[in-house]
Amino acid sequence: MAVSTAGRRRVGIDDHLERVRSGFDRVEARDAFEASSRGEALLVDIRYEALRRRDGLIPGALVVERNELEWRLDPHGSHRAPEATHHDLRVVVVCNEGYASSLAAASLHQLGLHRATDLVGGFQAWRAAGLPILPPTGTG
Repeated sequence: MAVSTAGRRRVGIDDHLERVRSGFDRVEARDAFEASSRGEALLVDIRYEALRRRDGLIPGALVVERNELEWRLDPHGSHRAPEATHHDLRVVVVCNEGYASSLAAASLHQLGLHRATDLVGGFQAWRAAGLPILPPTGTG
């Protein structure tokens, strides 16, 4: 049975991003680094493996593939990461350029992780800010 979409407002991705981003305060690279260094935020890298191999890793970031994010960060989930201890956890999601991470942070909000946010500009902004990076591993 098809569901009618009559009367529904269609939203493009740019409008959708603007709407979800209005639900949290996005974090700049330097602020994310400082919060993580103080133990006040968990950085979560959702970039796919090829990008991590090509560009390197953020030291101390939890690497979670995007398709596993909700499973790994739900504090009550059976497949949660050890770092996912409570719903008050400050999570900063990192993607490559800061787009997919916004959608991921919004999804974490739906799970009750109300302090979840994302890194403005993603990994590329982190690198441009000259913040620490573990060297790339290459493709081999």
